[in-house]
Amino acid sequence: MEMEGIKSFKTLKEDLIQNRWRILTGLAALLIVDVLQLLIPRVVKHAIDDLTSGDIASPLLLIYGLQILVLALGIGGFRYVWRYLLLGASRRMEKALRDRFFLHLQTLSPSYFSRTKIGDLMAHAINDIESVRMAMALGLVFIVDTIILGILTLFFMVYIHPLLTLYAVLPMPLITVITLFFSRTIHKRYEGLQKTFSQLTERVRESIAGIRVVRAYVQEESEKEKLSRVSRDYVKKNVSITRIWGMFFPLLLFLSNLSMALVLYLGGRLTILHSISTGDFVAFMSYLGMLAWPMMALGWAINMIQRGAASMGRINRILGEAPEISDAPEATTSNPLKGRIEIKGLTVSSGNGETPILEDIHLNIRQGEKVVIVGRTGSGKTVLCHLLVRMMESPEGSIFFDGIEIHRFPLKLLRGEIGYVPQDTFLFSDTIRENIAFGKPGASCEEVEGAARMAQIDDEIRGFPAGMDTVIGEKGITLSGGQRQRVAIARAILMNPPIFILDDGLSSVDIQTEERILDGLEKFLRGKTSILVTHRIAPLRRADRIIVLEEGRVAEMGDHLSLLSKGGIYAKLYREREMEEEMEKESG
Repeated sequence: MEMEGIKSFKTLKEDLIQNRWRILTGLAALLIVDVLQLLIPRVVKHAIDDLTSGDIASPLLLIYGLQILVLALGIGGFRYVWRYLLLGASRRMEKALRDRFFLHLQTLSPSYFSRTKIGDLMAHAINDIESVRMAMALGLVFIVDTIILGILTLFFMVYIHPLLTLYAVLPMPLITVITLFFSRTIHKRYEGLQKTFSQLTERVRESIAGIRVVRAYVQEESEKEKLSRVSRDYVKKNVSITRIWGMFFPLLLFLSNLSMALVLYLGGRLTILHSISTGDFVAFMSYLGMLAWPMMALGWAINMIQRGAASMGRINRILGEAPEISDAPEATTSNPLKGRIEIKGLTVSSGNGETPILEDIHLNIRQGEKVVIVGRTGSGKTVLCHLLVRMMESPEGSIFFDGIEIHRFPLKLLRGEIGYVPQDTFLFSDTIRENIAFGKPGASCEEVEGAARMAQIDDEIRGFPAGMDTVIGEKGITLSGGQRQRVAIARAILMNPPIFILDDGLSSVDIQTEERILDGLEKFLRGKTSILVTHRIAPLRRADRIIVLEEGRVAEMGDHLSLLSKGGIYAKLYREREMEEEMEKESG
């Protein structure tokens, strides 16, 4: 086995330390099992020698039988102990690794997930971690068993007849060479197999997630063929590995049986010549049979550990990914936010030398102020929202909360103090109650219902068969777009944050419902700083201040009436939207 493969398991060092007593006790039990197994041929040897000499009575024969029975009971008992401890430890390590993997994924930036397929991550979280568990469980057992049982078996064989033992182990150097060759080949092929499994998982996930589009465009056969191609490749790679194993194990068995043939001939002659007793010969053959298991176990161990090493390497690459956004060393501020926001000369670029997304933004939002941001598509409204909650990183010294630079706030504190409803609403495949209480898991039923009432979704929830306990589909697919948005708004309301950011969160509701939601939010937002990104008219009349973004710059700023009187960009946007809403009312 290559050292690079073994080094990949260093990630599990802490888990091994935590489970060290279980592992050590389990290995001790495994050692006892191996020793007890080796004692049985010794008992059989004495029994056969006594029978051959004809000098044995029934009581002594019964004692030999009882000795074997006691040894068998000991083997069974200690085998249970090592399986319980070692396999149990591997399950605990599997859980710890999966938890660490999942927690690390949650720290990674959105850009990572935009370039990584979900199917790949699913394969890591399921298939790869399972391979690591198998390597740390049965792989470890087989390696230790090979060493302990192999050495002890050789010791007993040498004790019976050193020269015969030499003949028996002649094929072993060849076994080592074959094993090294096959281990390298298996490692490379299994890497490719794991990648194909990721592609297969992603292909299935994407097809199911987009099933409505597939059906709408009558592309079922096309999707089936795409999946079939990946599936054929997966089968091809599996067969390739199976072909290797199909050669490996017969070679081991051939070499093992070659040893047995040599011993049968040479040992048989020694027995005829009375150089060794019949009992010794039978015991030697038993030990030789036992030696076949360590040789086979070595193959299984190499298979599992190579697979585990390949999987661990893939997991390590992800664990080595550093989040683009994380707590800075100076993130020590523990003061809760009050709501004052200052933006000083904020300029953000895509980093490709293109026109900045936002350029030279200067804003001072007072605590408790209701601000509405408007602008055409691509003007930078959503980017500004992402910067405020640090979903995107802003330059140092450009954004301040209550006079404190944004990077001095720990991410958990900052995001916990901002109720953010993003443009793309996401709901979990859970009950409506759990979705609303997502940001505040310990919320009471009254609090959840109050938030739903404020978001104007409570009446519709009561109309569902199970009410608040209705389970919605993946991404809330069983709800309409407007219902999903209102559940997301209720989720943010329940947090009762000092700052509330709503990024075009009313785009899917009708005009009348929008008015009711804004009425419900009126009392909730009193004293809170609120930033609403919108393309609708209703929020504009309620705003303390309206900010107009145009090509990443603040083009206009003021209240509704003053901006209308200027006849600039805002007035034009307002008139366009007013006409669109009039047409909506007429068509409705």
